[in-house]
Amino acid sequence: MREQVIARRVGNRSGGVPRRSVAITQRPARREGVGEPVASRLRALLGYLPTFLKFVLAIAAGILIFAGYRVAASASFFQMRRVEVQGNSRVSSDEIQALVRKDTEKTGVWKADLQGMTARLQRLPWVRTAIVSRVLPDGIRVRISERLPRAVVRTGSGRFRWVDEDAALLGEMLPTDQIPSFFLRGLNEDESQTAQPENRERVQKFLELQRDWDAAGLSERVSEVNLIDVRDVRAQLAGDSSQIEVRLGSHDHTKRLQDALNVLDSQRQTPRGALISYIDLSQGKRAIVGLVSGVHTTSEGSVLSSAPNTTTGPASAEKTDHTDPAGALRSPADLTRSVDSKTQKSRSDKPPTAEKKSDKAKTPRD
Repeated sequence: MREQVIARRVGNRSGGVPRRSVAITQRPARREGVGEPVASRLRALLGYLPTFLKFVLAIAAGILIFAGYRVAASASFFQMRRVEVQGNSRVSSDEIQALVRKDTEKTGVWKADLQGMTARLQRLPWVRTAIVSRVLPDGIRVRISERLPRAVVRTGSGRFRWVDEDAALLGEMLPTDQIPSFFLRGLNEDESQTAQPENRERVQKFLELQRDWDAAGLSERVSEVNLIDVRDVRAQLAGDSSQIEVRLGSHDHTKRLQDALNVLDSQRQTPRGALISYIDLSQGKRAIVGLVSGVHTTSEGSVLSSAPNTTTGPASAEKTDHTDPAGALRSPADLTRSVDSKTQKSRSDKPPTAEKKSDKAKTPRD
């Protein structure tokens, strides 16, 4: 079978003179392995090394890296020189800077324990949250979010301290601070797990009473609220009535306080008005008025009982209906003089004690 040869077409379509053929130069094939990256060469070289030698080289490289890190971290280049404090108004910037400088004095900025520093800053009274960050090469930035004071608590030691809505004790009330309408009393100062939820409930109750009494115009007549038991709210009055306690019970506190003040205003015009020690509206029906003499009366004026009074103030030594023959209520001074005279009379009426007999002679024992 004969092969068919296809002749090369000469010239172009236009019939012109054929162009000179261009010689094609063939380049030599690229040699394998020439121009490969250095990393691939190292991998190929490490492939021939034994596993133990690879492990030793890895350890040596890690030691070199760690040593370089220690040198870089301890260099004077990373020593702390400036502290930026942002967001603080009540917390002293000097106090924050002193704490940061103390924590970074030996470690420097590069190795500073930011989490530990944050925890220590958040233990400061006015600090709610703190965010600490590095400002390389030689700075620390602290962003503070402060707690908002919501109420003033009178502590067991007689100090007045601000608390926030979470019942966290803040700084003491300063003379330049705005005095609240009334104070909170009864916060549990024990550092226990149950104290914080109880105190938070007390603060929330206090804020509720403050809001309602401000709206009703009653806050100015209250000095402090006793919330030892939030189900037995008691208000101490202010001004000329500072010795009077109003017992409000567990609910309807605004209405009961208003009723108690109305009873007090009506009793002020009577002789017993100056002797009122408390008004009990905890049952929500009748107002029981307690006098410093121990007499309990209703708002209508009828005597209920003569139990001893537990509130502060002058108290009588007897549990009787302290009225003179004319029916007028005696004052505490009159009651005191009456008790003293009765005591002296009872002492004078006692018969003289018999003289002691002489001791019997002791017989000698055999």
